[in-house]
Amino acid sequence: MSTPKIFDTIDVGTQTLKNRLAMAPMTRNRAHNEANAPTELHAEYYSQRASAGLILSEGSQISRQGMGYIDTAGIHSQEQIEGWKKVLEAVHQNEGVMYSQLWHVGRVSHTWFHDGEPPVSSTNKNANTQVFTPEGFQPTSTPRALSTEEVEAVVQDFRQAARNAIEAGFDGVQIHGANGYLVEQFLHDSINDRTDRYGGSVKNRARFLFEVLDAVIEEVGSDKTSLRLSPSNLMATENDSESKALYEYVIRKLNEEYELAFLELVEPLADLSDHPQLAENVLAYYGPFYDGVLMTNGNYDRIAAINVVEEGKADMVSFAREFLANPDLPKRFAQNAPLNEPDRDTFYGGDAEGYTDYPFLEEMEIKG
Repeated sequence: MSTPKIFDTIDVGTQTLKNRLAMAPMTRNRAHNEANAPTELHAEYYSQRASAGLILSEGSQISRQGMGYIDTAGIHSQEQIEGWKKVLEAVHQNEGVMYSQLWHVGRVSHTWFHDGEPPVSSTNKNANTQVFTPEGFQPTSTPRALSTEEVEAVVQDFRQAARNAIEAGFDGVQIHGANGYLVEQFLHDSINDRTDRYGGSVKNRARFLFEVLDAVIEEVGSDKTSLRLSPSNLMATENDSESKALYEYVIRKLNEEYELAFLELVEPLADLSDHPQLAENVLAYYGPFYDGVLMTNGNYDRIAAINVVEEGKADMVSFAREFLANPDLPKRFAQNAPLNEPDRDTFYGGDAEGYTDYPFLEEMEIKG
């Protein structure tokens, strides 16, 4: 019986990955220091999971302006770069490959992060969700709309963050264009009410995304640049009135004009019965528009992941909770071994508990 394709190597950008299982980006709120820099605990956590074909870092804010949750490790200061260097040294010593996810939360934030000033967005509409602050989860603050010139400055912040990531030792970067954060705040007409060149038509609403892509690619190369999209997302957004047309435009343009390391598409996690404009199966609907390396994410188990790669519908599958609780997930999948259950109480904040103390398969076998 042949080994499933998901355990085969694959060329992604400048790297040959040892398998097609990726660790998805996960906010864990462990950067407990004034600089919001990663620590030795981060190095242990990520290096434990270096058997993944590719590790995608937690979202790393590209600037203080891009921050919306406490204790998230950024990529905009020298202290943060130095912290990430230690993480990457540990990951590379374990023969891992790791990309930095470049993150700007936009309006999904609170005045606490901005010295009492409002967060920024494409609009002045409140996100009406919650963010993690020193006082616990708090309602988002009403944002202010970025001026045209300020939008251009944010594009340059993405450029600088990409440069910082490569300096820190990351093998590439992923632009966070999902989950209701700043990129979606420009893309979706339920949010974007601008009248300048970043608002109005699909082309104009997508302009910010493509300007960010162009800037990052100019800085680090297309073979070290990837993008995460969630076309049927309802987190902190009502999405777009013509969502299928919007994302078909974006993905076809990516396919025709860019040669990304890979594109990651996230499946919806919400009930879409009241949103007929959204694709219920993102991969099935948008996958045919893209010929490059395609990663899928969203509620996959071992069998579903093996099958989607075997059938050629996707080239890679990313996992979040499964990698959180199983640092040796590829080995467990290869052996069809039992999985550790994730402890939800330790997902956000805290220290080593629920972060670096999940047992490896060998440890469980010894105890057994």
